Amino acid sequence: MDDRRAVRVKAALAACTAGLLGVGGLALVGGAAQAATGQLLVNGGFESGNLSGWSCSANDKVVSSPVAAGSYALSGTPAGQDDAQCAQTVAVVPNSTYTLSGQVEGNYVYLGDTGTGTTDTSTWTPGASSWSSLSTTFTTGASTTSVTVWVHGWYGQGTFGADELSLTGPVPAGGGGGTPSPSASATSTGSPSASPSPSPSSSATTPPPPVDTGFHHPVYFMPLDNSPQAVSDIIAGSGENQFNLAFVLDSGGCTPAWGGNASTPVSSDTAVAADISAIRAAGGDAAVSFGGYNGTELGSSCGSSSALAAAYQQVITKYNLTRIDLDWENTALDANMALRWGAIKQLEAANPNLVVTLTIPATTVGLPLTGRDEIQQAINDGARIDRVNVMDFDFGLNGGTQTAAAETVAADTAQQLQTLYGWSAATAWSHLSVQLMNGHTDQPSELYTQSTFTDLLGYVQANHAAAFSYWDVNRDRACDPSVVHNWADGACSSVTQNPYDFTKIITQYNG
Repeated sequence: MDDRRAVRVKAALAACTAGLLGVGGLALVGGAAQAATGQLLVNGGFESGNLSGWSCSANDKVVSSPVAAGSYALSGTPAGQDDAQCAQTVAVVPNSTYTLSGQVEGNYVYLGDTGTGTTDTSTWTPGASSWSSLSTTFTTGASTTSVTVWVHGWYGQGTFGADELSLTGPVPAGGGGGTPSPSASATSTGSPSASPSPSPSSSATTPPPPVDTGFHHPVYFMPLDNSPQAVSDIIAGSGENQFNLAFVLDSGGCTPAWGGNASTPVSSDTAVAADISAIRAAGGDAAVSFGGYNGTELGSSCGSSSALAAAYQQVITKYNLTRIDLDWENTALDANMALRWGAIKQLEAANPNLVVTLTIPATTVGLPLTGRDEIQQAINDGARIDRVNVMDFDFGLNGGTQTAAAETVAADTAQQLQTLYGWSAATAWSHLSVQLMNGHTDQPSELYTQSTFTDLLGYVQANHAAAFSYWDVNRDRACDPSVVHNWADGACSSVTQNPYDFTKIITQYNG
């Protein structure tokens, strides 16, 4: 295998034997300038012995064993909602094809690209007990001059390794080699650095969208899964009349369906439509959430921005929606961003009153690199995000109280929004939604009790957050002790409670 540590311009060497090498890495063939081909990544094999050239999570490090080749390799250990990503932004040539490849080992290791200007790509392995090859190919857009490539593991899947990472394709005039991300340094910092983006964050303030003065306490509800209660019972028992209905996914062929099931397409739905009518009759409203952790999100399978916009629009029209929630998780997190934000920009033009919420998983220091990159991509592409909803749970509690940890995560997220948009603290909070999870979360170290909810209600009230939410109403009841339940059961909280204890706390939030 070629040494990935050095930048190579193999096509230029071939051109020398043919006759003449042009300036800036352009081989002159038959009088026309063609970009030479080379390896563009800096320190792709981590042979510097550190993370130089890369922007990485605090959970990444360089090790001398195990390695695929040479003396060093990358080792990452995901924790909480931090998937231990390492990323590098490199200069590229527009309208050109590139191949990203590397050696990986471990469970659920991902390799991909962002900001290509066309369709971002990724590849992964569910499990590699020994070093295995991953490779993906993408073509840059007509005006794309840089892309970000990345490798990461997945939550709760243990340590992974990566080595011999390579991005090959046309070398831009004036230079080979990768361009380190703005936040890259010779060694990893103590916390995830600012997200690499196809272009740096704007130094000017991005004008904030109008503050949404309603929908301050929408709770998530799965109307067709996890033993759903009757909407009328929820409203009567808790006073809640604001709902995020989850999830619409692709059932195949870019077809929106509840839960991604072919048997429950949005086009012929009557059950959820009846729930929405009941919610509105009670003086409330509903949003629909696209995505979730499982299934195929529409943006992963619809082949273009226009096709994705049409799929989302079908749902908006069906239920006469004025709000949608984009919960791009798992392999959809920070993937196909050009396609996705292109679709949202089209939707916002076609639906001027549409309110768009972007839901992002949290780490112990706020949003992950991938989440910040999603926001930066939206800024770059001119798509509006009215609210950023941080999933303030599943980050793993290492010490202190659950309340203090959740407050820190929310505060860090508000600070990140200030940095990304150039906003004041008050403006950032007015566009930040804080979402909790009741009872046992997916992380055994975490527990959100009724008192935790009450404490955090006071915190978000003091900061005037855009909304206070939680996952989810289906779980707002005690578990039946005669039945075996999962740790974080989908239909009960696994703590002692009365029906709708948690929802009654959420509904107290008024902005």
